[in-house]
Amino acid sequence: MLEYRISAQRIDPRESVARSESAQVRLATGLTGPVDAFNPAELLLASVAACLIKGIERVLHLLDFSLDGVEVILHAVRQDDPPRIASIDYELVVDTEESDQRLELLHKNVRKYGTISNTVALATRLDGVIRRTS
Repeated sequence: MLEYRISAQRIDPRESVARSESAQVRLATGLTGPVDAFNPAELLLASVAACLIKGIERVLHLLDFSLDGVEVILHAVRQDDPPRIASIDYELVVDTEESDQRLELLHKNVRKYGTISNTVALATRLDGVIRRTS
């Protein structure tokens, strides 16, 4: 099994930093955190987006799929009582000439093998669509 480990440290009443072995991410952890750092909800969405993009990278060669770019657009809804993310919707926008059938095959594979997206889907509703750039 793979294991992951990070540490996070409070910098001041507004900001913290999370560190891995070789990278760090600024976090908006105060009630009025800095606007140029991710708050916890944005960090969760960024993690899902990274998972979806990494999943695409993982299956590109397996499917012999050709693309020129990918964008992930996410939207989360937070409920107040109890506080939690009630749902996450995403849109995968792929710059490709592949057929609609192959585009759906890409989406199916990305959803099936995404570690973070599968984990999040156990905790909240995670729905998404895939489409080509217009």
